[in-house]
Amino acid sequence: MACRVYEAGQVTYGDAYQLQRALRRLRMVAAIPDVLLILEHPPTLSMGKRGRMENVLVPMEELKRDGIALFFSGRGGDVTYHGPGQMVAYPILSLKDRGRDVHRYVRNLEAVALRTLNDFGITAERDESHAGVWVGGAEIAAIGLSIKKWVTMHGLALNVAPDLSHFSLIHPCGLAGVKATSMAELLGGPVSMQAVRAAFVHHFSTVFETPLSSGDLSELRELYDENLSAVDPVESA
Repeated sequence: MACRVYEAGQVTYGDAYQLQRALRRLRMVAAIPDVLLILEHPPTLSMGKRGRMENVLVPMEELKRDGIALFFSGRGGDVTYHGPGQMVAYPILSLKDRGRDVHRYVRNLEAVALRTLNDFGITAERDESHAGVWVGGAEIAAIGLSIKKWVTMHGLALNVAPDLSHFSLIHPCGLAGVKATSMAELLGGPVSMQAVRAAFVHHFSTVFETPLSSGDLSELRELYDENLSAVDPVESA
């Protein structure tokens, strides 16, 4: 089961959401192989299906004033923050040949993050009651998923060196009193995003037992154009 990796740089949450939906439709009909998108977002709060607005702790006017977008997505979970310095991984994977096991998929995503952090000397752990990765009770990686016809979208956000003050705008993942941390905060200095991406991709290949190859964004556009007629253009969020 080969997988193509696309490093897309900084992409708005809305554009990334539409791209994921298109790729998932193509993956459902086996028009493309598995895909791993690696990117960053401008400052954005994303609200999952179970999200509650009371977990956003400031008025909308303040978010707008500070240039922070709010996006209602179809993923699981509550509210989370995305921004520059956070590595976001969106796997578009078919679980049909991976045991159709959502719990295992979540644990595998956590394992990739745990191994990546360990490469940088950070010991993190799981919390059996909440998906994600934690260090001393502070969240360093959040997970939120959407799975349709056993094909995934959304994924994992790893805090490399984001502006942690923005997490004070919310109850992360809807959990009051939970703090966020980052690799830069824990290591007390700058962290290479490129090195983190490389480590994450390496461990993704190992944990998911899949060979990876690199692609570029022009290839994604061509794939969509060539296969558009093969998929249903209408999909609920």
